[in-house]
Amino acid sequence: MSNVRPEKGYKRDSRYITTRITADGRDGFPVEPGRYRLVVSRACPWAHRAIIVRRLLGLEKALPMAVAGPTHDVRSWTFDLDPHGRDPVLGIERLQEAYFARDPDYDRGITVPAIVDVPTGAVVTNDYAQITVDMSLEWTAYHRDGAPDLYPAALRPEIDAVSEEIYADVNDGVYRVGFAKSQEAYAAAYERLFARLDRFSERLERSRYLVGETITEADVRLFTSLVRFDAVYHGHFKCNRSKLSEMPVLWAYARDLFQTPGFGDTVDFDHIKKHFYVVHSHINPSGIVPLGPDPSGWLAPHGREALGGRPFGDGTPPEPPSPAETVPLLL
Repeated sequence: MSNVRPEKGYKRDSRYITTRITADGRDGFPVEPGRYRLVVSRACPWAHRAIIVRRLLGLEKALPMAVAGPTHDVRSWTFDLDPHGRDPVLGIERLQEAYFARDPDYDRGITVPAIVDVPTGAVVTNDYAQITVDMSLEWTAYHRDGAPDLYPAALRPEIDAVSEEIYADVNDGVYRVGFAKSQEAYAAAYERLFARLDRFSERLERSRYLVGETITEADVRLFTSLVRFDAVYHGHFKCNRSKLSEMPVLWAYARDLFQTPGFGDTVDFDHIKKHFYVVHSHINPSGIVPLGPDPSGWLAPHGREALGGRPFGDGTPPEPPSPAETVPLLL
């Protein structure tokens, strides 16, 4: 690690808009059902967290969702899935327009997830890590009956510590592997990624979930990387020591989550592959999108029930997604 030249290693721009939407409205944006629009792409792992948490907590009506297409150009995500290429509520063609409504001189990343204030058409926040925590803590008045506690107070220090490991070595780690500009930077990021995956394998050999006996924010954060691993990271990003399907503990853990309502029913492998293989033209100049791998293995028995644990704690699974938010079936 110490020999990696900084300019050859990938470093994420983490200058996010950190305004928060809170129950008391202390940043000027109080929680109000229907006032805001959560803009996502099903292709993006960072946005996928928000999609899962929103569904697990039952916030679909309180926080409506806009889904951008799986690809974008240098100007930002587009609403090409909607009629006439415009989001029907915000009336915009590109997410960039909502960022410029917030700041005409905005010069940072046009990222998803982003929460937009519908009355003004301006982005409130794109701080993806805080967005899902605030869904748990600030939107409680609009949680569904039986919503799980994804960020329980007694476990927050451990969840935060594990989440930092997930972010540094896995969520961001796959990008540091895939976007490395030297062999040395690639090798260092590759070793760091798989060392962390091996440690998570050891942890999950003894426990059904990462922290405690139920699904938490930490599991959501790891899942969105694992579900993309074989489809894009293994080949496209050269994270190829092992496929996820060749790591028995992590593969069973990921299948367990995938088969849990709120996880697999939010996954769109078609969008995921189109995004990575088309947008990253510097890595895949042909733009060819692979037909594989066969996703049906995600539905195979996982056997993780033997470890105990209760996915939703004292809560209940969410209802099936609405027709408007249903993704294509695997089989």
